[in-house]
Amino acid sequence: MADRLTPLEIMARLVAFPTVSRDTNRPLVDWVSGYLDSHGIAHHIWVDPEQPEKAGLYAHVGPMIDGGVLLSGHTDVVPVEGQDWTSDPYEVVERDGKYFGRGCADMKGFDALALWALVEGHYADLKRPLQLAYTFDEEIGCTGAPPLIVEIQKHLPRAEAVIVGEPSMLKAVTGHKGGAGFATRVVGHEVHSSLMHEGVSAIMEGARLIDWANRRNAENRAKPATEVAAMFTPPWTTCHVGMVSGGTAHNITAGACQFWMDFRAVPGESLAQWEATYRAEVARVEAEMQAVHPDTRIEVEQVFYVPGLVPEEDGAAESLVRGLTGDNGSHVVSYGTEAGQYQEAGYSAVICGPGDIAQAHQADEFITVAQFEAGHQFMRDLVARLMQ
Repeated sequence: MADRLTPLEIMARLVAFPTVSRDTNRPLVDWVSGYLDSHGIAHHIWVDPEQPEKAGLYAHVGPMIDGGVLLSGHTDVVPVEGQDWTSDPYEVVERDGKYFGRGCADMKGFDALALWALVEGHYADLKRPLQLAYTFDEEIGCTGAPPLIVEIQKHLPRAEAVIVGEPSMLKAVTGHKGGAGFATRVVGHEVHSSLMHEGVSAIMEGARLIDWANRRNAENRAKPATEVAAMFTPPWTTCHVGMVSGGTAHNITAGACQFWMDFRAVPGESLAQWEATYRAEVARVEAEMQAVHPDTRIEVEQVFYVPGLVPEEDGAAESLVRGLTGDNGSHVVSYGTEAGQYQEAGYSAVICGPGDIAQAHQADEFITVAQFEAGHQFMRDLVARLMQ
């Protein structure tokens, strides 16, 4: 019989793969595939046709019937460059009651526990199935999950509940904001700044759009919050620009300006409507630019779209997690996850994973030994539940 690795041994293997989003995740996926093969577990690898160096993986154990549980985690991590690590970020190191390593919290700790549970489920007498999904490119906009979800729906029985294992201290997180980002490029007309009335400064026109975001934020903050929105911090939709670049010299009207306009919308507000509102403002500014010089323009490209996770009434995923953890609190987060994408595809979804999101993306990222062991118990209890 093939070796059945412990969750810690699996996490050490996964962390050792430097799966930064800009790079390939194929070595990790191939290792997982080989491990599943060694146990005779059927699985599928989906390769992104536009990025053949990226792949997702999904697997199923137990009876081929609807009504099971799908455990979903992403395989990519954020970079370590510029961070002051005490130990090798791609080696799991235990000290002071913590496991250190890139991804231990976000979210290779959960990935390891989910893979352990899948193998255990393979050897158990499951009455309902257990499924696993490993996605990619979550850290750069949750772009890898949607095509993998489509493949899962084509080939696997439908799960009753999806648990997305982002670090939540094993609390049942039932809602998060939606997010969308738009790469915006303003093309102006260069003249000497002493004749700026004959030119169009891409930076100054871009600043009008950024100030539009400031005014929308002020309006959103002043509006009464809905009951669902009031659960979030902050309880309103935010518009944000984090980086701006452009211009040639201080005495030339800028020929180009680039920035991303990001929206994080509370459940109940439409990301599509926010996009339409933004594009309408872009069109208004562009028309005024072209009245000065016809060759000017503003280009807008959607770079990510992550639907919000809306709290469900009597949701199967929430009920399952509460039953396993005993957590009856109300928890939502303002960052986006793949849970909203599963929900948009018709699944009941919840976020629940070991570790603290505060450790994500940090130097010396860690998960406490206690949280990892609690996650192990969660998976034992889940497998036992599926045997009933």
